[in-house]
Amino acid sequence: MEFISAAVVMIGISIILASSFNLILGFSGLLSIAHPAFFALGAYCSAMLSMRLGLPIPLAMVCGVLFASLSSLILAIPSLRVSGDYLVIASIGFQLGLLQVIKNLEWTGGAGGLTGIPSLLPNYGWSNLVLYWALIGVIALIVVLVIRRMTSGSYGRAIAAMRDDEEAFVALGRNARRMKITIFAIASGMSGLAGVLYAHYFVYLVPEQFDITMSAAILTMVIVGGVRTVLGPIVGAVLLETAPRAINILDLPNTMIGPLQGMIFTGLVIVFLFTRPEGIVAAKKARDFSMRTQRAGR
Repeated sequence: MEFISAAVVMIGISIILASSFNLILGFSGLLSIAHPAFFALGAYCSAMLSMRLGLPIPLAMVCGVLFASLSSLILAIPSLRVSGDYLVIASIGFQLGLLQVIKNLEWTGGAGGLTGIPSLLPNYGWSNLVLYWALIGVIALIVVLVIRRMTSGSYGRAIAAMRDDEEAFVALGRNARRMKITIFAIASGMSGLAGVLYAHYFVYLVPEQFDITMSAAILTMVIVGGVRTVLGPIVGAVLLETAPRAINILDLPNTMIGPLQGMIFTGLVIVFLFTRPEGIVAAKKARDFSMRTQRAGR
């Protein structure tokens, strides 16, 4: 039961993370890999407010989401002035610096991790688990619908225009920097939302959960599923959460499970880069470009 429940919860959390990261990388064209940092900020903020100050868990969770969103301004305001490679470098530094802070503060649990986080579940019986699954499912659906709303219509066309030709976008009198910061803050808040759900289900946090490896996993979900699509990150999250976990069903030594899971991630990326670079769910423009390229090759 614990294995199935953890898998269901992680699929929902991964959908939120991958979809919100796609809003930054795919739809907005912003090169940042610090998404797990805001996942960590939301998780640690909610966990410590409920543990140290005794705040009710729902209120602590709201504070965690807001804290992650506001913290993104520390990275976004200076680095989005230039974007491009500078944003990548700044995001790496922000993530690594945050992890060092967490590891060296006693009240965050340090390198040993934070334990004793209050659980949102009174107990882990089937009825409560199903309610938690439903909660995560509804929240993930809301996140996806919000992103779909943002990336469609007039605002979605403005995002696409900014991404494709920022100079022309600015020449039309639009504020590209403000739009970037807004999108970054919204996506980071969504990542913080995934963090608070994670913290109050697994009730244990350790800094290594939010390192560069997690950045690679989220990026892989978006690339494999399909960049710049609403459905793509959902497909990628489900695939990359279920495929490696399927190995656990096999009766293999623990020393083999980790390397095999790593091979699955690496293999999927390589296969899709060579056979379907636009991902499982291709954006219409990417699909049309791919078809034109194939015709030209013939």
